[in-house]
Amino acid sequence: MSEATPEFKERLREAFEEMYVGQTFTFRRTFTGGDVALFCGVTGDYNPYHQDEAFARESWYGRLTIPGLLTGSMLTHIGGLLGFLATEMSFEYLAPVFVSDTISCTVTVIEKDEVKRRVAASAGFVNQDDVEVLRARFSGFPRIRLAR
Repeated sequence: MSEATPEFKERLREAFEEMYVGQTFTFRRTFTGGDVALFCGVTGDYNPYHQDEAFARESWYGRLTIPGLLTGSMLTHIGGLLGFLATEMSFEYLAPVFVSDTISCTVTVIEKDEVKRRVAASAGFVNQDDVEVLRARFSGFPRIRLAR
């Protein structure tokens, strides 16, 4: 792997310096059947809980559910805006998400490692009824200075 330019390293340093513990970012979206079809097509996740209406009707959910990683992928929207390079992620699925649910994802910076220039964050995901459906934790490196 080649060495990063001094200018790139300076942008990383500035982005890291601007982030602070307690800082939050929020993203909200409503999931559609098209989202599920595209996600399942790209990932090959043809789990009957997401694809087979007859199967899902007989399950304890009573209808099709959104793939957990599709919900979790909301982190990539926030991360993409920050140019965040994630090095690890973990998810805890708490409740199902269904087509037409509106999910709000709030990311909170929980730790900054000054030596490694690494940031850790937690995320909470709630539906339109304020039910927590997912929790996540991730860490990595921010790249983009925040707009003022």
